[in-house]
Amino acid sequence: MFALYQVVTQGIDGTAMQSFADLPNDQRWALAFRAGSFAFTDAQAREGERLWKSDPTLRRRIPDLKTLVALTPAALGAAIGDAKADPVLAFLRRHPEQVIQQAPGSLAVARAKLAESVAAARRGDARMAKELALSAYLDGFEPIEPTLTARDATLMGRIEGAMGEFRASIDRGASPDDLAEKVAVLGGLFDDAEAALAPDAATEASTFLGAFTILLREGLEALLIVVAMIAFLRKAERGEALRYVHGGWVSAIIAGGITWAVATYAIGISGASRELTEGFGSLFAAVVLLSVGIWMHGKAQADQWQRYIREKMSRALSGGSGWFLFGLAFVVVYREVFETILFYAALSAQGDNGMLLAGAGSAIGLLSLIAWAMLRYSRKLPIAQFFRYSSWLMAVLTVVLAGKGVAALQEAGLINIAPLADVPRLSMLGVFPTWQSVLAQLLMAVAIAVGFAWNGRDRSRSGSGSVTLGSN
Repeated sequence: MFALYQVVTQGIDGTAMQSFADLPNDQRWALAFRAGSFAFTDAQAREGERLWKSDPTLRRRIPDLKTLVALTPAALGAAIGDAKADPVLAFLRRHPEQVIQQAPGSLAVARAKLAESVAAARRGDARMAKELALSAYLDGFEPIEPTLTARDATLMGRIEGAMGEFRASIDRGASPDDLAEKVAVLGGLFDDAEAALAPDAATEASTFLGAFTILLREGLEALLIVVAMIAFLRKAERGEALRYVHGGWVSAIIAGGITWAVATYAIGISGASRELTEGFGSLFAAVVLLSVGIWMHGKAQADQWQRYIREKMSRALSGGSGWFLFGLAFVVVYREVFETILFYAALSAQGDNGMLLAGAGSAIGLLSLIAWAMLRYSRKLPIAQFFRYSSWLMAVLTVVLAGKGVAALQEAGLINIAPLADVPRLSMLGVFPTWQSVLAQLLMAVAIAVGFAWNGRDRSRSGSGSVTLGSN
């Protein structure tokens, strides 16, 4: 089918077959499917309809339009036999909407929901227009976001920003004509996305780089937090508490495997569930890291830190804070595992699992090297420097996670979107061009500054008290 689509788009030189590149993308696909249907008879199509509706294994084998486009009669025949393959393809080429309806994650769904949203706005139903706009993102675009991110992260960011701007325009009471113009812009972006998502756009290099960068990006935040916890416990000579941290991140990986199995074989994961998991997980971790960072900063110059560790930490860990360490390690790792699973599932659907594993293995190797270097270097640091550097690391991660958490809850529709001009989108740093996410980061930064200043004030009082006592 994709070959027919290319012929429709490019034409054939030296023949009467002209190029139809001026047609919208969805019309070119419709023409390709129509041409492809001539390879089979109407009788085969009727038999294919019976098979398709009676055999659920066929619907699992061809779950979406992307799979159907890449499928040849020979490939399907090798899997299920020519007696079934030809009728099924005869039916689906006549009725590709069967797989479009079946797969909620498709740009066709996003296009339809956006058109319905504009229609609702023209009727004066702003509430329905907003709900349909949110559905266009969660049910249409968000499920294919992992694949598009691996192929073209810049384009993904542009589409995500444009869809957020569309929702914000509805909140501002923009006219239906203005909304229609924004949908037209999104339509062009969707065309670019469909080209990027085409089966022939995937290469071994893109699969490798996608797997490598995704795992490195998602794993780095969790690695920094977990390694800092381990290094702290070693500095504090609380080795017996390490089992809680290790238990937390190992349990998170196991839970991630269960999540993958459930999402693949049972119920799937909705876009809203994904964004809510990421959003609340990020905000929880940000709040915890805020308190931990301020506490570490306060101990950076404490002369009696060893006595504090022996007395306070001993009681704290025996009183249940060990399970707090477990929970923190679990949340920060599971959040990243959850995100990585969705990206890897999208990459795996492209079929080049060898390069996917190579990319994942390379990322794991680099993350392991970073962890080893951090632990080795932390052992040589004086305790005051260790606390100081760790507190600043926690502070930076707090600001990053606050921005990411608010952005995820905005995408889930739980928080409104107020676009902010001239602010770049830097997802690695949690920076998103909305007032809400930027304000959340500013509030965290202010809280950190106040906490650090308070620590400095206490330290100054402690220092002046020591001088007074010494002079007496």
